[in-house]
Amino acid sequence: MRPMSSQDSVRPVAQAIALCVGFFWATLVGAAQCSAPAGTGLAGLPNPILFVGQFPIAADFATIGSTFGNHLSRAITTGRGGDLYILYPDGSLCNLTREGGFGEGQTFQGEDSIAVRDPQVHWGGDRALFSMVIGNAEEIFEVTQEYWQIYEVVGLAQGSPLSITKLADQPPDYNNVTPIYSPDGRILFSSDRPRDGRRHLYPQHDEYESTATNTGLWSLDPQTGELDLLNHSPSGVFTPIVDSFGRVVFTRWDHLQRDQQAEVDGNPFGNFDWASEEPGAATSGPVDVFPEPRLDEPGSTVNGHRINHFFPWMMHPDGREEETLNHIGRHELHDYFNRAFNNDPNLVEFIDAVSGRANPNSILNFFQMAEDPQSGGTYYGVDAPEFETHASGRIVRLTATPRTSAETIVVSYITHPDTDQVVADGDTPPSTHTGHYRDPAKLTDGTLLAAHTAETRGANNEGTRANPDPRYDFRLKVLVAENGFLAAGAPLTPGISRPLQYFDPDVLVSYDGPLWELQPVEVRSRPVPPLLEVPLPGPEAQIFAEEGVDPQSFRNDLAQRQLALVVSRDVTTREVLDQQQPYNLRVPGGTQTVATGGLVYDVQYLQFLQGDQVRGIGGVGDPDPGRRVLAKVMHDPAVVNPPNDGPDGSVQLGLDGSMAALVPAERAMTWQLTDPQGEPVVRERYWLTFQPGEVRVCASCHGLNSVDQVGSGVPTQPPEALRNLLQFWKNELSVVFSDGFEAGTTASWSASTP
Repeated sequence: MRPMSSQDSVRPVAQAIALCVGFFWATLVGAAQCSAPAGTGLAGLPNPILFVGQFPIAADFATIGSTFGNHLSRAITTGRGGDLYILYPDGSLCNLTREGGFGEGQTFQGEDSIAVRDPQVHWGGDRALFSMVIGNAEEIFEVTQEYWQIYEVVGLAQGSPLSITKLADQPPDYNNVTPIYSPDGRILFSSDRPRDGRRHLYPQHDEYESTATNTGLWSLDPQTGELDLLNHSPSGVFTPIVDSFGRVVFTRWDHLQRDQQAEVDGNPFGNFDWASEEPGAATSGPVDVFPEPRLDEPGSTVNGHRINHFFPWMMHPDGREEETLNHIGRHELHDYFNRAFNNDPNLVEFIDAVSGRANPNSILNFFQMAEDPQSGGTYYGVDAPEFETHASGRIVRLTATPRTSAETIVVSYITHPDTDQVVADGDTPPSTHTGHYRDPAKLTDGTLLAAHTAETRGANNEGTRANPDPRYDFRLKVLVAENGFLAAGAPLTPGISRPLQYFDPDVLVSYDGPLWELQPVEVRSRPVPPLLEVPLPGPEAQIFAEEGVDPQSFRNDLAQRQLALVVSRDVTTREVLDQQQPYNLRVPGGTQTVATGGLVYDVQYLQFLQGDQVRGIGGVGDPDPGRRVLAKVMHDPAVVNPPNDGPDGSVQLGLDGSMAALVPAERAMTWQLTDPQGEPVVRERYWLTFQPGEVRVCASCHGLNSVDQVGSGVPTQPPEALRNLLQFWKNELSVVFSDGFEAGTTASWSASTP
């Protein structure tokens, strides 16, 4: 790899260079040009491999290969000149985007230039979705605005007619990436479209660096154009797939902590609060109310709380039942985190080695999940650091079928454990460090592919902005056994190199070298996964029947109001491993679950908080565009719950420990258990999104893997708080039943707007 010589002039020079090299490049990868088999590793694979050729961006902060902020489409973060490729089993390598009429064959990448990403193959194996950005500046300092948009390529079989078309009705002025097919015929994807589509909220800033992020997973009906938000994620979601069981499995950035930028002395980032999400709302200084403070405060009994990881999550294709994969959490995957309070000897720091859990191999993150086609429910992914490696590290594996309890999930290191480490400049890497890996793909014949670089140091540019020479040189390779682990073997292609120039837009970037090879996907047919149903569990169904309320009519009414119902049977029970937050819990005058002597905590209310996009950045006088999501006490006017004397946004617990509440749909939500005075006792650590009309049942506060803190199983008693809520709706919200209604029969009913 070598940088091209620096260029002082702008487009005229670029055009001249293009005339000199354009014919040569067109011969290599022009329209409908497929190379002859050449080089080790090109032939003999069981099926074609679809993959991306990407301009190698050297920087690793909110760029195309980064862990977060990788959805941005500007040339400075993405580059121009990449393409979508397919490698056939006979070794033929074909450039699909060029064959389909997209991209510039010449060196200079201007208004017709492209970059591509995120290929996903249809169940039939004959087509695929991917994202593509088209266009760039034609002159230096020219600022243009392009967006990643979703396209479909049809005709992947060798020799078949090929066409590439843009997906209709997708958000046109936002970045739409990671598209996948849903079993119900819809298209799922992540986008940076604001939650409710209001442009003044664009972009949404993450909870960490206040960097633009995607807003979650969206669902588009290609027949009607209906667009739904499945997951409102304050810091972003990444690389979704639909697994063989019909679950949408994805990586989500979990960072629900107070704003670290706002707490710096002098507030150098100019963070402030808008009074609401409305344009032109009043402003004030930044105030965080949830969760507890991020840093320890002198004399406080509350320990500082920090959380920052990328975990595997799952949900149904319609957005229901969102939770971490099989309810896996920090107790199963991390090596350490602190206790919530420092004045309760029952609460201990979590240390994996003494926790008694089954998993001996801790990981911090789990990126780029891919299911094993030979073993449904087994997932390969990458444990990589947050920065420095373009989201590459060591390949890991875990098995989590729908029947697998999180407490039994074991992580396996597939490449050597050292491969998640970044070797400091000047240091000698250990002999076991075989480089960094990303984008694992297990094939139907058992072959494991991955994008690999032999570089062990952090990402950097050995050249200049105008003439980049990136350290990382990702190539797709077959992994082979080496010293008890897998390591990079033969490359899949002979390498894809080309001379490129584009404006970024302030500099003419010149490069002549290999493209990154990323995101391999096996092109094959496979069964369409089943459509998942969510039957109402028996204890809750019993309450609905006894109160004479038809569950489906109830769901329909909630959906019209953009509401969901959340239910818990006994919030005093908690997962046995969770000894970091209070677990000796008692409802005053009611049930209690007390595992040890010492402090017993009274809990009387569950207080909800909603994710409002109201944190401004950059100062009131000249704020940056967009806003960050902040936890605010639930205040959605559509929500009307039974009244109580607790804190705002709360519901009172039943004497049996149960809870039932109406909450806003399609908005990030979180909550905390409080004592009778409204002081927090147990805080939720994640955001969750509920769908319109969803009835979500969580048997316990911190759901059990198998037993709670006293060794009991999942609570099964009918939740009396649900009965109280249904009675409130019938008696206080003008419920109108059909003629001839009798208890226990199906009722057609609706409620007046609160």
